[in-house]
Amino acid sequence: MPNHQPAWLGFAPGVFLVMWSTGYVAAKFGLGYIEPMTFLALRFACVVVIMAGLFVILRPPLPQTPSEWIHLSIVGFLLQAIYFGMFYMSFTAGLSVGTMALILAMQPILTGLIAPRWAGETVSWRQWTGLALGLSGAVIVITARSEIAAPHPIGFVFAILALVGITCGSLWEKRFGVSHHPVTANLIGFTAGLFGVVPFMAAFESMQITWTWQLIASLIYLIIANSLIATGLLLAMIRAGEVSKVSAIFFLVPPMAAAVAWIILGEVMPPIAWLGMAIAGLGVLVATAKTLKTT
Repeated sequence: MPNHQPAWLGFAPGVFLVMWSTGYVAAKFGLGYIEPMTFLALRFACVVVIMAGLFVILRPPLPQTPSEWIHLSIVGFLLQAIYFGMFYMSFTAGLSVGTMALILAMQPILTGLIAPRWAGETVSWRQWTGLALGLSGAVIVITARSEIAAPHPIGFVFAILALVGITCGSLWEKRFGVSHHPVTANLIGFTAGLFGVVPFMAAFESMQITWTWQLIASLIYLIIANSLIATGLLLAMIRAGEVSKVSAIFFLVPPMAAAVAWIILGEVMPPIAWLGMAIAGLGVLVATAKTLKTT
């Protein structure tokens, strides 16, 4: 059957990869001047204001049924409040950008285990092999990095919770998601994320902000590149393709995130860790390779 996917979707993986990878560094860059939940609440509030303005101007259609409202809110809560909230907390606990990115790159492992029952997909032996290679690479990098600077164990707990958040959010979107206007989807999703983080901010943080150019630059980049463009591309790719293959793109995020963190933040990766990155990258190629068919 002919492929009716829009042409721009072919560029989506590359754009998403760059913006998602650099988002890790931008987040850690800004977290030195603001507490994590306060940072997220400020970021989400800015996105909601932008989306609300665009909604007034464009008047896009709203969800037609209560279930569509609920599903958009659940995905927004899982991806924004749980995923971003927990990985910001992991940075405050001392996890490096490369280590955090590798832990979250295990998303395809969980997705590959759950997708067949949850989303009605079949995960092939090729994908399982790729996912296994990706996991092996992640273990090598985490072990090598820990020899330089071992973070507090709570950092890994937060990272695992972030992994669960983005995995569940992706699977929920694949199973229940319906194509909506991006302004509508972002307005509802980020509003749900904002409501998710505000109680924790109010209960556990002082909400003090040290306004510096680093924080402002980080906030602007995360709003535009991460919240608006990258998140939108992620949801679009999930709807257009098999969720286990889409999530395998995350195996390419760690080497790029680690390289940018080395340049900007001075986070060192041992030589053996780069080998692990290469193995994880090979896992992507294997897991996402298209099976040739003859007609």
